[in-house]
Amino acid sequence: MTLQPTVFIVDDDKAVRDAVHLLCEVHGLQVESYASAQAFLDDYIPTRRGCLVLDLCMPEMDGLELQAHLAARQIELPIIFITAHSSNGEAKRALKAGALDVLEKPFQPHVLIERIHTAFKSIK
Repeated sequence: MTLQPTVFIVDDDKAVRDAVHLLCEVHGLQVESYASAQAFLDDYIPTRRGCLVLDLCMPEMDGLELQAHLAARQIELPIIFITAHSSNGEAKRALKAGALDVLEKPFQPHVLIERIHTAFKSIK
């Protein structure tokens, strides 16, 4: 039996986090939400399959730092960044480090769902 992959949402903005969570549920996806990178790390078990929908700009540990943290531990979760405040340099760094995409808020819901399905297809 193969478990359905999970969409892990990490965003410090509750309204965005709740909206993306609901969007995923409506599309039949298994989803978990976290208010911070540390909350995600405290809960995540590295053997779980899925993808990360990750805010780029957050207090304490930002999205790029979480991406680097996961890479250093050889945790290969596909990452889709979402951001309202990105610089072109941050987006380029995220993509160069292996992110699947960087979506600017507000993004089209269908685009995020398409990226999530693409991420799931890339899971080994």
